Amino acid sequence: MDRLLCGDVGYGKTEVVMRAAFKALGDGRQVAMLAPTTVLAFQHLETFKRRFQPFPVRVEMFSRFRSPKELKAGLADLAEGKVDIAIGPTGCSRKTSSFATWVWLSWMKSSALA
Repeated sequence: MDRLLCGDVGYGKTEVVMRAAFKALGDGRQVAMLAPTTVLAFQHLETFKRRFQPFPVRVEMFSRFRSPKELKAGLADLAEGKVDIAIGPTGCSRKTSSFATWVWLSWMKSSALA
């Protein structure tokens, strides 16, 4: 299931993505959430960690904010199914696109489509 969610600031895109991610996790799938920028990916990492803290969910971010060693270890854990939610900027999608059990969730501001 691939979905692109569009909308202006304040319309609840992140909430929709978090609820869809929770449902996908309940179905035994991994989730990749793509953000338009690295800074926004980091903000989403913090939001997802806070929201999913009461549950046995591992959330990781893949971006230039991570060292090559952290990225390599994270990708290995991702391949083994140890990472439940992977968050990153759109450029990171080519590193993780080989996983068959992914649910891709991506969004951007509607003004970016104009």
